Amino acid sequence: MKPNTVFKQAYNRGLAELNNFAVADDIGSEPAWSQTLAVSRTTVRTMLANFAAAGLIAYQGRRKLLLRHPVAADFFPQVETEQVGAIVEKRFLSWILHGDCKPEQTINVLELSRQFGVSASAINHYLNRFRPYGLLERHPRGGWVFRGFTEAFAEELCEVRTMFELRSALRFITLADDEPAWEELARIKSDHLALLGHADARYFEFSELDERFHRCVNDASRNRFIVSFYDVISMIFHYHYQWNKQDERERNIVAMREHLDYIDALQSRSASAVTERCNAHMATARLTLLASIRGFGDAPETDPATRSRKTHNPAERGPPAAFDRKA
Repeated sequence: MKPNTVFKQAYNRGLAELNNFAVADDIGSEPAWSQTLAVSRTTVRTMLANFAAAGLIAYQGRRKLLLRHPVAADFFPQVETEQVGAIVEKRFLSWILHGDCKPEQTINVLELSRQFGVSASAINHYLNRFRPYGLLERHPRGGWVFRGFTEAFAEELCEVRTMFELRSALRFITLADDEPAWEELARIKSDHLALLGHADARYFEFSELDERFHRCVNDASRNRFIVSFYDVISMIFHYHYQWNKQDERERNIVAMREHLDYIDALQSRSASAVTERCNAHMATARLTLLASIRGFGDAPETDPATRSRKTHNPAERGPPAAFDRKA
């Protein structure tokens, strides 16, 4: 992470902390802020100097008095506070969802780096995590090749996903009431209701909401292996969403309703209700994924780790610039 990113993250967290004080309060010492934000005193001094320059605080001897509470314009934009890896992941999944990626097509890393505004090495680092699963393969001449996968692979994936998701969901309901995850879950529920109310026109927006919801649940596991594995799940489901459009509206509406039932179970903190709703939704997701594989005429016929490299026919419309026709 770049040093200025660390500072911007601390600065935004510091702004949020200012809301805990009343106007004219002394906001406390540098050591106290250093401990609260888990950053160095040097970073705190720079942050406080910026607060003063923005008219948020005023120095009165050794005291630092709050002049006003921060507003949205005081915060750094989210894109400036994200780690490079998070930026690549978000933009890559969005690119997959709206692209025309088919098995055996190659990815132009240099073109993606220009589109995403990050280095080619950052993109290669992100894509490299999918190599062990046979989903992507590094091309000898540079770039990457999408390989696709079989029903057997999907079955194994769904089995592990269900185990991890249920473990995460049961961990979620043990979180303390003041955990930020509960607020995020409430926002996600509200966004589901809003989207469901306009599903006829906006059903295609569901994939991003789906990602937010399951990421929120899996992050509650506090398990690095579960969180890392979810990256693979996200890529696979985004990949298949973009070329399985049959009954997309109906499928998304069903999934939204299942999510709302699932969220209600989480908010009830009932282990039995969470187990029931989680398993039901995972079963639906499994059927959707398998149907997308079976519905794609050029789906691979053997496991991606061992099958021959047969070339598939590309889609009729031209691929995005970051795709090459030949491997």
